[in-house]
Amino acid sequence: MPTTTGPSRRTVLCGLAAALAAPGALAACSSAGEFQPGTPTTTPAPAPGGGSGVPLAQVPVGGGTIVTFGERPVLVVQPTAGAVKAFDASCPHRGTPVDPPQGGVITCPNHFSQFDAATGAVRKGPADTGLTEVPARVVDGVVQVT
Repeated sequence: MPTTTGPSRRTVLCGLAAALAAPGALAACSSAGEFQPGTPTTTPAPAPGGGSGVPLAQVPVGGGTIVTFGERPVLVVQPTAGAVKAFDASCPHRGTPVDPPQGGVITCPNHFSQFDAATGAVRKGPADTGLTEVPARVVDGVVQVT
């Protein structure tokens, strides 16, 4: 006699989260590596002298923005006015794109790992390593990432 199985636990929980519309509840329902709805992304403009860049004015002081360079999502942050850093936007735990920083903390929406916005260092797991820094510089008011 054939047996049927019901929906997976994940399907039920994601359906329940959607029905309740709990903020952030759906973040863990997507596959690792997918962008979460509402994650700000920008396609960078051509930088002076070639390459790609994002205007510094689009990177808030004390915050950051996620931009796509080629196929790679990069989190560009400006911890203090004029100080710019860039990190691979993929969480080292499962590859989910992290959110731009709030209150000096970068958070992964999937499993809630936290990273220091100025250094990318891990503050709270499950990630056990920090974000990978990507070389960045400001040229003529444009943040260039290489």
